[in-house]
Amino acid sequence: MKIFTTILMVIAFGLVVFNFTMLDYKDPMKGDSMVALIGIVASLCALFILLIFRMSKKIEEKLKN
Repeated sequence: MKIFTTILMVIAFGLVVFNFTMLDYKDPMKGDSMVALIGIVASLCALFILLIFRMSKKIEEKLKN
């Protein structure tokens, strides 16, 4: 499970970087820039959810021992 979450975190981080390259800094609320902003926010949410999941698994392991 640890490898799987790590792979998903790398993919989510890659999507953040990719969407930053698609962003138009002069007008970030029009066209493809809006899609890029939504993608950045969604990818960051996915990263935080995966971090919370990983932390909960570590706590669960400690409670079992």
